[in-house]
Amino acid sequence: MPGIFLRKKSHEKLVFIKKKENVKVMHSKAEALHFFSQGVSLNGREGGKNMDLFSTIKEKVSGKGVKIVFPEGLDERILKAVSRLKQDQAVEPILIGNVEEVQSKAKELGVSLEGIEILDPTTYPEFDELVQKFVERRKGKVTEEQARKMLLDENYFGTMLVYLHKADGLVSGAAHSTADTVRPALQIIKTKPGVSRTSGAFIMARGDEKYVFADCAINITLDAQGLAEVAVVSADTAKMFDIEPKVAMLSFSTKGSAKSEETEKVSDAVKLAKEMAPDLVVDGEFQFDAAFVPSVAAKKAPGSIIQGDATVFVFPSLEAGNIGYKIAQRLGNFEAVGPILQGLNAPVNDLSRGCNEEDVYKLALITAAQAL
Repeated sequence: MPGIFLRKKSHEKLVFIKKKENVKVMHSKAEALHFFSQGVSLNGREGGKNMDLFSTIKEKVSGKGVKIVFPEGLDERILKAVSRLKQDQAVEPILIGNVEEVQSKAKELGVSLEGIEILDPTTYPEFDELVQKFVERRKGKVTEEQARKMLLDENYFGTMLVYLHKADGLVSGAAHSTADTVRPALQIIKTKPGVSRTSGAFIMARGDEKYVFADCAINITLDAQGLAEVAVVSADTAKMFDIEPKVAMLSFSTKGSAKSEETEKVSDAVKLAKEMAPDLVVDGEFQFDAAFVPSVAAKKAPGSIIQGDATVFVFPSLEAGNIGYKIAQRLGNFEAVGPILQGLNAPVNDLSRGCNEEDVYKLALITAAQAL
């Protein structure tokens, strides 16, 4: 079978990577890395030399004055990232917390917070306005007394700043659960018209290749309507990162090659997505190879608008999406950027509690890009 082989050591088995034609044997990691850096195509697409996705995003958002709220103002990783973001003029950070405590922590870390706004919910001069607007937004589900208590929580307070356009986006989760970050966003910012839920996408980047994978983080299972919504909002995410959206709805079947409730759900989702966004390039159901490899598409889906050139991949379940992006990350050496929360009226993104300073910095850039 044609392919590329990489021999790590003389006594190890050859590692096989599928390629359309010819066989190339590489005897060292250095030789393999040089080969891929020249722009190899393993699927009939063009490869390319490495371009830093975040350099592009940073250039896009820098100097725009995008205000990003960081509710976890005492977290070391947040403070270090925020200081860099301000110094680089990438975003205008807003920290939440007791002013003296935040400044003391920054001094302890040797971090400059010069020019960075720090807001304390307990002393915020417009707190009464936030309470009133929150009660109105919750439409009788909370009393004024309950609202006052809830808005002392840094995530609720920060989310209200975004809702009232006092900030453009929010990044949290370094010290909070996903639920603690997402719940205020769903209650206050809410989802866009025509979107009933949020979803989680990853930008998969390798060299100058960029793709969107979704939903890989939020919804365990989705019906046809939910999958269609994910397709439409994922296309919007693609555009934010200068990816031309060509959306493939994935399954274990290509264009009816297998019949089951699962495949028919994906097929129905394609129809709904086309109704929701008539100008969107979307098709399916596809097996991954039919969506990604032109020669396979020509055989399995010859009449499709997508001929192995999909850039956005919508998985049929969270199980498939989560496994899929991690396979691409670990076996394909793609950088997985995200998860990026999609479908909200304003950007709110969730950090992992195991994140580092660089993760905070990058997610802030992504959030700023979503806000533009």
